[in-house]
Amino acid sequence: MQATALSAEREGTNDAPGLRRVDDYFIGEFHAMASPCTLLIDTDDRTEAAKCLAIASAEAIRIEQKFSRYRRDNIVYEINHAEGRPVVVDHETALLINYAATCYVMSDGLFDITSGVLRRVWTFDGGRKVPSRQSVEACLRHVGWPRVEWQNPVLTIPVGMEIDFGGIGKEYAVDRAAALIASRTQSSFVVNFGGDLYTAGLRRDGRTWAIGIDDPGRTGKSALYRLDVPKGGIATSGDARRFVQWRGKRLGHILNPKTGWPVDGAPRSITVFGRTCMEAGTLSTLAYLQGRGARQFLKQQGVQFWIV
Repeated sequence: MQATALSAEREGTNDAPGLRRVDDYFIGEFHAMASPCTLLIDTDDRTEAAKCLAIASAEAIRIEQKFSRYRRDNIVYEINHAEGRPVVVDHETALLINYAATCYVMSDGLFDITSGVLRRVWTFDGGRKVPSRQSVEACLRHVGWPRVEWQNPVLTIPVGMEIDFGGIGKEYAVDRAAALIASRTQSSFVVNFGGDLYTAGLRRDGRTWAIGIDDPGRTGKSALYRLDVPKGGIATSGDARRFVQWRGKRLGHILNPKTGWPVDGAPRSITVFGRTCMEAGTLSTLAYLQGRGARQFLKQQGVQFWIV
């Protein structure tokens, strides 16, 4: 996900750790979910900006702690280590499971939260190491949402299978943080978690926030597009940051759960604008999973999108 707020590129003055003034707004920064996180807020009130930053940070960290697959003290760990036993989940977890189940149906099985086990054999570090087909096939024996028993609020997965909310977790965190901030302030703001973002309306002078979309060929150094959007979510799926090289091809990190291999023929970058960050992120991912059919898929959804 490579969207960024262009307005944040100008130099500012430091007001406090993690918070600084830039022209007529504040920028707050922290790190969560293995990503740089940023809050832009159009206010002159430093106290207001600090409170909103604290809200964003606390919510991002809460969601990371609850749903990260790398922790040993949360609901995801409990589910993935239940050894075939049923697990009763809370309301929030059930909402995400229901959402993921809907995505599975929408994508004809291409979006599958049980496909995370494929990370056991794939490492997208820009190198040339590619797993054997035998090891991929061995992982695929543990992939397949239809094999999961889901009767809300009880989830039962077969031994050896896992669930992974990585495909929707960050976008969910953006929307949750944005909703909490909007309930506390009338100021316009942008929540940006690692390039997944939400813009909350026009600024005081009627301007939109300027959002830049990364050039996948010069990631972090150049923007291909400037988007001026008043309110909504933006997300990008692509191979700019996580990939491997194989037989002269660049293989992105988004895997086809039916083959266990990176999606064939997908664009370098797909950016979608939606009502929420989750909507944008879901559609950009589903489009990427279509490979060469990405553009047609998005046209059918009737959303704004940009493809490299």
